[in-house]
Amino acid sequence: MAKGYRPVNRDQPFLLPPCMRDWLPPDHPVWLVIRVVEQHLDTSAFGAARRTGGAGAAGYDPDMLVTLLVWGYAHGVTSSRRMEQLCGTDVAFRVICGGNLPDHATIARFRAAFAGTAAGLFAEVLALCARLGMGKLGVVALDGTKIAASASKSANRGEDRLRKMAGDAVAAHAAADAAEDAMFGEAAGDEVPGDAWSPRWRDGRIAAALAGLEAERAEREAEAARRQAAAGQDLADAAAGRPRRGRPAAGTEVAAADLAARRIRAARQARSDDWAARDAAARAAGGRGLDRRTRPVPPGEHAGVRAAEARAGRARARAAAEKDKNREEPAPVRNVTDPDSRLMPVRGGGFIQGYNAQNAVSQDGLILATELTADQNDAPWFEPMLRQAEDAARLIAARQPPLPRGAGPGPPGGREHLIGLFLADAGYLSEDNLACSGPDRLIATGKRRDLEKTARQAAEAGRGQDLPAGGSEAIAAMAERLRTQDGITACRQRGHIAETPHGHIKHNMGFRQLSLRGKSRAAAEWAFACAVQNLFKAITSGHLTTATLNALARPAGHPPSPLPAPA
Repeated sequence: MAKGYRPVNRDQPFLLPPCMRDWLPPDHPVWLVIRVVEQHLDTSAFGAARRTGGAGAAGYDPDMLVTLLVWGYAHGVTSSRRMEQLCGTDVAFRVICGGNLPDHATIARFRAAFAGTAAGLFAEVLALCARLGMGKLGVVALDGTKIAASASKSANRGEDRLRKMAGDAVAAHAAADAAEDAMFGEAAGDEVPGDAWSPRWRDGRIAAALAGLEAERAEREAEAARRQAAAGQDLADAAAGRPRRGRPAAGTEVAAADLAARRIRAARQARSDDWAARDAAARAAGGRGLDRRTRPVPPGEHAGVRAAEARAGRARARAAAEKDKNREEPAPVRNVTDPDSRLMPVRGGGFIQGYNAQNAVSQDGLILATELTADQNDAPWFEPMLRQAEDAARLIAARQPPLPRGAGPGPPGGREHLIGLFLADAGYLSEDNLACSGPDRLIATGKRRDLEKTARQAAEAGRGQDLPAGGSEAIAAMAERLRTQDGITACRQRGHIAETPHGHIKHNMGFRQLSLRGKSRAAAEWAFACAVQNLFKAITSGHLTTATLNALARPAGHPPSPLPAPA
């Protein structure tokens, strides 16, 4: 029986074993990450811009810095200062550094150069996962998520404010130039060269924000003119008795409903007038007139007229509600900290300053394609993401190990079929997205619970669904397909396939805000985070182990790791 506590001897030499191999167990994931980066990924692009030779101390190994960032992002550490601290206190970080302790400035500068390299790293990790047998393509799901930018909402400015700030900056520069010319002459010899201008300067960011706002205003005016012309044509056709099939064009709902109501009332009034004229003629001829039972229903009492006028009233109510909603939306602004970021609406109300990330995810949770956009609307990105997913599917089909003899043609979505079914939510619904070429797809026409409720009610009533908002025959056909049991079962897969990686990145990895500014750098950081997600998905799913790494051939020309593989 113990008579006391274990002694605490802080003066003991070699508290840690002298060999780093003994600091962590051989099956610790950090050894897998080190081996993957150093032996199985082509990281030459990261080293291309690194300095070697020359005066001064030697630079840090780019493979080590990549591994450090991968491990940090996977464990919720994105601050370069925090990484610097952990390199001296955390065993896994110290093993990655191998005794070197990079400072936060080195880490931050290395990460800032991601713009030209992160996309290649994402593709390398995806190819590695394919070689490990990952990437089930029977069902692929697309989803968007809002990610906060490295900028505050309070840094947004309207066009008038941006113009004033730009004018103030020009005036301040002119005054400073005049004062320096009076003091030093026109050429003091220490002028900043023109090619040293940096978009990080506040004046450059203000100019970029103003230019972007002006371009958006011009695009918005052009789109409004196009819609007005289309609306005018639709109204002219409706007035001529050729109304548009399905839902009226945007902005013409009230006018089209009023025209339809007036047309129906006029038709009923013409029938009543015709009957009255024939009745009067019969009486004038000395007869008893027409049978009162054949008299048409007065227009004001006719069910069709009342229904049309009720539809017109509902259209006016919707237009009023939409007008109030648009009045509540913020005016167009640009951010002077990150002019490429936008105010993005988020679930539950409110806005964040950020970007809209698009991810296409395989059935086993592998991110096949990713894109960081500045669009609030998801629909324009359906076809581009579909094409990227098809490219990734071809890469996976080419890199996956051959099927064993006698295994048959493979599962649906394998090499023969590539993507079997492409799923997306209602944010991607449009006639163009339904009609574009590519694999079979299901795009929701509303929220899933509403679709299933409507399907049950329609089945109980023995009828089809009503035409959903959007009104085209393609959308109606998609709504009818989603009403079937097969459609409901397939659509239920979308949430857990597409949204699980987003939840992992934001909740488990703690990556809720970008660290880099500007769309190109922000997109590179998001692609890097997705590559980290894929890599650790391979580890946690059991596809990436020491045994599978030993079985993989090292890419041609890739040098061996200075650290031996774990036992």
